[in-house]
Amino acid sequence: MKYLGKVLPVDGYYVILQEYLPNDYTKSLAHLYQPLIGVHAVTLYQTLLHEMELQSDSTPQTHHTLMNYLNIPLDEVYKARLKLEGIGLLNTFKKQAEERTVFTYELLSPFAPSDFFKDAMLSQLLMHQIGDTKYHALKRHYYKEAPSGIGENITARFNEVFQTFTPSIEAVKPKEKVNKIQARNERSIDFSWMVQMLKQRLIPVGKVLTQENRKLISQMVLLYGLDSYEVEKSVLWALTEDNVLDTDEFKTACHDLFKSKHYDKSITLTEKRTPPEQQQTEPQTKEEMLIQELESISPKQLLEDLSGGNQASEQDLKAIREVMVSQGLPAPVMNVLVHYVLLQSNMKLSKAYLEKIASHWSRANIKTAKEAMEFAKTEQNKFQKGSKQKTAYNYKPISKEIIPDWFKDRNKTKQSTVAQTSQTVIDLEKEKAELQALLNGKAIPHKNRSQG
Repeated sequence: MKYLGKVLPVDGYYVILQEYLPNDYTKSLAHLYQPLIGVHAVTLYQTLLHEMELQSDSTPQTHHTLMNYLNIPLDEVYKARLKLEGIGLLNTFKKQAEERTVFTYELLSPFAPSDFFKDAMLSQLLMHQIGDTKYHALKRHYYKEAPSGIGENITARFNEVFQTFTPSIEAVKPKEKVNKIQARNERSIDFSWMVQMLKQRLIPVGKVLTQENRKLISQMVLLYGLDSYEVEKSVLWALTEDNVLDTDEFKTACHDLFKSKHYDKSITLTEKRTPPEQQQTEPQTKEEMLIQELESISPKQLLEDLSGGNQASEQDLKAIREVMVSQGLPAPVMNVLVHYVLLQSNMKLSKAYLEKIASHWSRANIKTAKEAMEFAKTEQNKFQKGSKQKTAYNYKPISKEIIPDWFKDRNKTKQSTVAQTSQTVIDLEKEKAELQALLNGKAIPHKNRSQG
């Protein structure tokens, strides 16, 4: 039902192709892409490809034509289109014409079979989809590895042979195939966090976090939905004695961590369903704004925001990392914990205090920033009411330190005069009172407010 009205049968479309297709693209579509996205999506791709020969520059085709070609309802055509977009085979552009909507479908080149198996994410997805036996049979047939024992590659580079002017990096280096899925959907990875971890263990950062390894780590995070501490575990597990990342061991470690959390689940490409409580994207209240921020930033960013942009200390980062790893807390939950401990401890980050609360939250199986905020509010209400069900840690009065700038309206300009500065301090006190009210679960007064 949610696809109804997204596209109408009378809506027009044009098809363009601005990339060259590999000679064996049909083999890729049939044997490698089709198990992932299904027959309707592959058929739609091939239909659009051949439609370019028939289309008129002045009059677009209608989606009713696609319905007849594919012999499926329009909502199924739309679902097939989304799969092509998600897998990196299609870009869609929408334009409102005088009487109807017109779409332009830009077809993107699929990987050649040999390149497909070089892509960690796609190859892992295919292996999970069709099984080890069939996967390795396809890989042996399509992917030819360079023969071993042929010696060192001493091929001369362009700038070693010719001299005209200083060539750009792009002119010297061979262009790599871009992973369209990663380019569109890559989950943000805070590699600075991993850099700190490697430095603490005296592991050479440049040797581990190469460009290829960063790409691999990003893909595995997207594929398996790993948290920061899980990525850290996988990287350390896969390091050889020479501090080289064994990519096969790393993939295995990521898969094992996924199975340990979701023992009854399998990796398959399925239609994404957004829970009703997550469909509202724009925060409506101060609390929702705070939760959204804590869900999206890393603990390192949080520390730096709370310290006015100053660099987070290695000691604090080490304490947070060790607590995250030992208790298995996701980054958003750890953000709430760090924020709360700082507010309760006069902006001092006590590792012992962190561990006490973290162990409690870990046993409570808290997974999101919202759950952590609600749990903290509940526990504080118990303490304030004198409940006998007190936790092992005490909730102290809120600190009088200035709350982080990102919790306030970032678009407000700073005041420069003395009188304005005095007024800002008063407003900051109001902000802190509102934050305490959020934790207490009380309504926030809105009268006589000059900011926020």
